[in-house]
Amino acid sequence: MKLPRRQLLRLAASAAALAALPRIARAQSYPTRTVRIVVGFPPASATDIVARLIAQSLSERIGQQVIVDNRPGAGSNIAAEAVAKAAPDGYTLLAMTVTNAVNATLYEGLNFDIVRDIAPIVGTFRSPNVMAVNLSVPAKTLPEFIAYAKANPGKINYASFGYGSAPNVNGELFKMMAGVDLVHVPYRGNPVPDLLGGQVQVIFSPMPVTIEQIRAGKLRALAVTGATRSDALPDVPTVADFVPGFEAYIWHGIGAPKDTPADIIEKLNKEINAVLADPKIKERFADVGGAPIGGSPAELGKLLATEIEKWGKVIKAANIKPE
Repeated sequence: MKLPRRQLLRLAASAAALAALPRIARAQSYPTRTVRIVVGFPPASATDIVARLIAQSLSERIGQQVIVDNRPGAGSNIAAEAVAKAAPDGYTLLAMTVTNAVNATLYEGLNFDIVRDIAPIVGTFRSPNVMAVNLSVPAKTLPEFIAYAKANPGKINYASFGYGSAPNVNGELFKMMAGVDLVHVPYRGNPVPDLLGGQVQVIFSPMPVTIEQIRAGKLRALAVTGATRSDALPDVPTVADFVPGFEAYIWHGIGAPKDTPADIIEKLNKEINAVLADPKIKERFADVGGAPIGGSPAELGKLLATEIEKWGKVIKAANIKPE
């Protein structure tokens, strides 16, 4: 029996609607239990601070608890691998950072691929780093620091959260572009106590980690690493003011295991974008020197690819090796 064209179209539309029902139902029901954001750094790190701000507001929006699960180690690769191998159901998410982009070149033989195995959801936070020194350092300005470093090659220690962390690659880029010899001192935990105590002299720190010590006069900020001055430290110049072309940011995002259903990715993207649009979150981010990113999963994917290329060149040029 040959059906009329109009009836065929109605049947086709009904079939499409039926096929979409499981996807719609899943998106409407998700989540039904606790969601974890896995952070590859210890508590009080910039990634941890931002992830906790996101988690608190996201919990309120989705009606389920969102917790931060700190799994530091191996340059944040332990956390990334755990999420890459987790069930793709939307209940295990990764707090992505610039370090994930760095690690794509830094580490050989990883059991996961950050581009292939992690589905981007949304960028969350972007901030320049701040070049801060212990108060015993005689330099009051960046040009004075560069002159001091050139007069004392190999005698100034700069701290980082480990090989491949943002402070490490920022420090190596600065060494190359400013023509100075600084000694890298990697830490497994937070290096700020030793910076305050003078065991290390300088750090290219994520803004949220040291901004309170800078405001309290316990550390001296010489420059920020962004293309323009930071509203959080308006009197502090940029590195590029004295080292032309220098530019670096930390950024964070949220990702999920590959094969996470598109409707769950879409729902998380929508809800996290709504969190980032909240004036209270914008104010909190601004207070620690950053701003929301937001946007689509594709935009976070593009950012990741761009940063992999940029920092891959620095790692090879500086011959940075993992621990």
